[in-house]
Amino acid sequence: MAIRTQSLHPHPSPLPTREREQSYSKVITGNHAVSYGALLARVQVISAYPITPQTQVVELLSEFCANGTLHAKFIKVESEHSAMAALIGAASAGARAFTATSAHGLALMHEMLHWAAGARLPIVMANINRAMGPPWSVWTDQNDSLSQRDTGWMQIYCESNQEVLDTVLQAYRVAERVSLPAMLVLDAFVLSHTAEAVEIPSQSLVDQYLPPYRAGYKLDVSDPHAFGGLAPPDVYMELRYQIQKAHEAALGEFARADEEFERLFGRRYGLIESYYADDAELIVVTSGTVTSTARDVIDELRAEGHRVGLLKIRLFRPFPIELVRQALMPAKKIAVIDRNIGFGVGGIFAQEIKSALYNAPVRPALFGFVAGLGGRDITPEVLREIVDYAETHQEPEDLIWVGVKT
Repeated sequence: MAIRTQSLHPHPSPLPTREREQSYSKVITGNHAVSYGALLARVQVISAYPITPQTQVVELLSEFCANGTLHAKFIKVESEHSAMAALIGAASAGARAFTATSAHGLALMHEMLHWAAGARLPIVMANINRAMGPPWSVWTDQNDSLSQRDTGWMQIYCESNQEVLDTVLQAYRVAERVSLPAMLVLDAFVLSHTAEAVEIPSQSLVDQYLPPYRAGYKLDVSDPHAFGGLAPPDVYMELRYQIQKAHEAALGEFARADEEFERLFGRRYGLIESYYADDAELIVVTSGTVTSTARDVIDELRAEGHRVGLLKIRLFRPFPIELVRQALMPAKKIAVIDRNIGFGVGGIFAQEIKSALYNAPVRPALFGFVAGLGGRDITPEVLREIVDYAETHQEPEDLIWVGVKT
């Protein structure tokens, strides 16, 4: 497959003038927010393999390609492994590449995820969090994405449909500056199939924020290079060192990308977000959609006199260690809500936060709660139960199951 890239966008936007030059609001699902993000990013190659609950993402993109709204190569493949392999080839040739997946589809990509990161390819992928089988489940938890946390991909966890669309654009901006792949993550059904009003930015403004991708190194018959060959021990370790340094650089790039996004579009999200955390004795740590429910509960609890705050973890890889330390050290206690389980250890976010706090001068007592696996609702009542437990117990605990039926 021949892929040509140019220094400028190869096609003018076919969108109507209003949509090209002005932002507008549209009620769309989280899946379609991903699709619109990829459209605005002017992706050049899309690989598609359907899996519930992400299928709508690539379905809408296929319509965009078919009707001329998006000028991209749409590749229908036979598996998720092939989907990532196709994008590795496309990105190696200098194309802006995109796909989406869920659960076992992401697991099937595992080998190729390492290849994409090791080859320093700025591929962006949306993963719609779905619980892993068996037993089969199509509902949300985070084990699929978190099981890939050491592949070298950046990971960003989204709370709303607006954040989903905006994160696609931010992910490409950072990925292409640090030469690392990026995965944006959203909850199955809670976001993927739920419709919200989303502001669709104008194409002209997005083009200012996200210029065309120019690969520093690419497959080019007129300028041949070797890629992915055998690396002897005297060079392999340095290549891994460079990936780590790129992740460290990505922390600053995400912060700058978020600041520039606010300047152009009027919205920002931060790598983390603190809510009433400055004077809180107990800080509840969340990620994804449970954050929205937790804010409402914390508002109620503050009105009742509880000194409770919230910390939302948006960027998980690279993990913003210093920001997390600064946000959590003033508290006496931390309650981490994990919609995942690292079997034999506990919640994965809780483990990451404990690691981040280990060398901090002050370490609050940490309570690790596992809740909401397989799509079970984390209701306001569940959140109040978590806060009550953390407030009334003094000794930290690594693993507390919430709502398990006995």
